[in-house]
Amino acid sequence: MYKRRKSKKVFFGEQAVGGDSIISVQSMCNTKTENREETVKQIKELSAAGCEIIRVAVPNLKAAEALKEIKKAIEIPLVADIHFDYRLALKAIENGVDALRINPGNIGSKEKITAVALAAKEKNIPIRVGSNSGSLENELLEKYGGPTAEALVESAMRNIRILEANQFYEIVISLKSSNIKTTIEAYDLIAKKVDYPFHIGITEAGTPWKGSIKSAAGIASLLTRGYGDTLRVSLTGVPLEEVKVAWEILKSLGLRKRGVEIISCPSCGRTEIDLISLAQKVERETAAIAKDISIAVMGCAVNGPGEAKEADIGIAGGKKEALIFKKGKIIKKVKEEDILEELLKEINKL
Repeated sequence: MYKRRKSKKVFFGEQAVGGDSIISVQSMCNTKTENREETVKQIKELSAAGCEIIRVAVPNLKAAEALKEIKKAIEIPLVADIHFDYRLALKAIENGVDALRINPGNIGSKEKITAVALAAKEKNIPIRVGSNSGSLENELLEKYGGPTAEALVESAMRNIRILEANQFYEIVISLKSSNIKTTIEAYDLIAKKVDYPFHIGITEAGTPWKGSIKSAAGIASLLTRGYGDTLRVSLTGVPLEEVKVAWEILKSLGLRKRGVEIISCPSCGRTEIDLISLAQKVERETAAIAKDISIAVMGCAVNGPGEAKEADIGIAGGKKEALIFKKGKIIKKVKEEDILEELLKEINKL
């Protein structure tokens, strides 16, 4: 297990972030927040898929006003994403959000940040200080010659010190760049300065295929360094994909468990069943299972029996047939055309 950085614990509603709490999964709605019905619908879909904290954009007063009814209709913590207008943060607090995200590069003057801090302190609402390489202060871009790790850290620390000056310490930090190296360096630097929890991710990672790979590389690098108390995978696609990828990253590193884990071998010349199609069908048919089980779909006798024995249930292919293993024991031999049906029957028994 990776040695996790020690951090302060804060609460987004009843969801703890930091300290010894779980590494939680976040996403962000792509609906218009003022459209309450569509926003609530999407939040519930994301929650069912494993989203534990949800963020919504608050670009205008209508969106800020909608937060009150949205909050009443959902069961996971609601975070208001605020840019440019600090008054929207004040309205979001008034309407019952569980946390705020402010951007140091555009939220405004010290006086405006202070007003937000005092209002959040009164309601015991945490603030995520989210520095982003795409919206750093101009003077920092000039000072460091671009959106460097040092620039991200200085931007965040400016706002953190203002919050602390107002005796506000319910802080979460994110330092996001689309460059993995810059992101890692930024967290390395700020970890030496503060003990606040970290929200991690690679911003603007891209479309689901490329973005998932980039996010996995960056987020896994941070997690194995011990950084990360909550995370969001940022993809140019439907938010549901962000949640799925986030969970696969955490499961792959052994940091969380949720639902089915499929172990399948690469197809090769030894395989005598249609392994690729079978693995895809098993993955699709078991996607909705919430129970933590491992399923092995193996093509031949080289690694198949061993991996299938290690899994809760699995198959090892032979010549147009397969053996089905359950908890390391062979329970039946089936013809190729019956593999999927028989395997699913045994999975359902679990």
